[in-house]
Amino acid sequence: MILLVHMLFGAAVGYKTYSLTGSIWLSLTLALLSHYFLDLFPHVEYLKSAESLGKRIKSDKFKSYFFDLLKVLLDFLIGLALLFLLSKNQIIIYLFAILAIIPDGLTVINSLFKNTILKRHQELHGEKIQYLTKNKKLSKFWRVFTQVIAVLISVIVLELGE
Repeated sequence: MILLVHMLFGAAVGYKTYSLTGSIWLSLTLALLSHYFLDLFPHVEYLKSAESLGKRIKSDKFKSYFFDLLKVLLDFLIGLALLFLLSKNQIIIYLFAILAIIPDGLTVINSLFKNTILKRHQELHGEKIQYLTKNKKLSKFWRVFTQVIAVLISVIVLELGE
């Protein structure tokens, strides 16, 4: 799934939870867990995998990953711009969004620096959660549709505010 979707959905989940419960810890936890929830659904990605990006970075073949890094950067910046437009620029919403993309960042870090904890996370995130839909024969339409729905829900939640 693209970062923008994870950022918007995590921000919306965290913000709505915080406005309903007032619990910052519950809101932060649910913003982080929203990443794994979205990865349960079929989706498209613009990179083969975050893990393969990390391996190419480690190999020092700049040309082979420059455009992938550019895609990630643009995706992240567009996500920030949308949050700016939808969030009334509340800092807490950016924190929820950043938490929602941490699992993909951990995947890249795992491919750069092998570590038992990061390896276990990769097994859960990439091999168990994403595997549930990654190999299913679903059309690109349905894979994009799930992301569009997540973005629409996020925009509605962030626009309506409290």
